[in-house]
Amino acid sequence: MEATVYILECADGSYYTGITKQEIEARVWEHNEGVYKGYTSKRLPIKLVFMETYERLTDAINREQQIKGWNRKKKQALIALNYEALPMLSKNRQK
Repeated sequence: MEATVYILECADGSYYTGITKQEIEARVWEHNEGVYKGYTSKRLPIKLVFMETYERLTDAINREQQIKGWNRKKKQALIALNYEALPMLSKNRQK
């Protein structure tokens, strides 16, 4: 069962990280239509800025939780596919 972890950029510049088992285009459409009340429904329109697909749902859930714990700069590095910068942007490294 495939699952996709995604990051949306909201109209206010904030990021939303989510997970879906449906086609990503359909999930983005649902966010933009305000199908689900919550964080993104108050910050429309949104746009998809990053996605990763996993074969195992548990792997996708773990990745979503990991990304949700990251600061903005680290999320921006991930969105830019700047994987080399990720370790230096960790909260532990900034102290």
